[in-house]
Amino acid sequence: MADNIERMKKQLDFLLELDKMKNIYRRTYILCDDLPAGSKEFEDNFKERKPLPRRENDAEHSFSLAVAALVLAEYSNEPVDTAKVVKMVLVHDVVEIDAGDTFLYDAEGNKTKREREAAAAERIFGLLPPDQQAEFRCFWDEFEANNTPESRFANALDRIQPMLLNYTRDGISWKEHNVRFDDVAERNSHIKDGSEELWDYVYSLLEDANSRGILPR
Repeated sequence: MADNIERMKKQLDFLLELDKMKNIYRRTYILCDDLPAGSKEFEDNFKERKPLPRRENDAEHSFSLAVAALVLAEYSNEPVDTAKVVKMVLVHDVVEIDAGDTFLYDAEGNKTKREREAAAAERIFGLLPPDQQAEFRCFWDEFEANNTPESRFANALDRIQPMLLNYTRDGISWKEHNVRFDDVAERNSHIKDGSEELWDYVYSLLEDANSRGILPR
């Protein structure tokens, strides 16, 4: 019984640690404007209920990818174990609790990304019992290696989701950070390694965004 209690404590500590993902905000904005209760903006605008743009957090991003894996698996270039893809996308950003979200188009930040995230993986997955620590770390390592059908598809979804949000929100984040068409196309072209069909579709969205002036060359 004592061993079970110790194991359960490790697992619950890990789950509580993951709650911090709800406060790791990405550069991409969600589709619905928000007015967080308790914020100064909420107090100032309570009567008018003026909505404000809100960026997506890591927990929301991971949930969205998990659902996308279930919905879009048929478009993978190769047959995939969907359950494995779901597990992979649910843990892929856990490391950002320590390492923070590194913006895809931040050249300087990406130079140290791998080192920072590897150290975070060691600490955070290390909270789990040894068997689950090894299992979850394997999912993360496989996602990072991007060398299996499941990891290629998971990585494709990871890039597609923020592009869809940006496109639907008229390029709000692209404009904010002065991101150009060629930057987006080049940095996301490996989507086709996981799904050529999805890449063809999102590339057509990029071209449309360019034609509408929300993603200039």
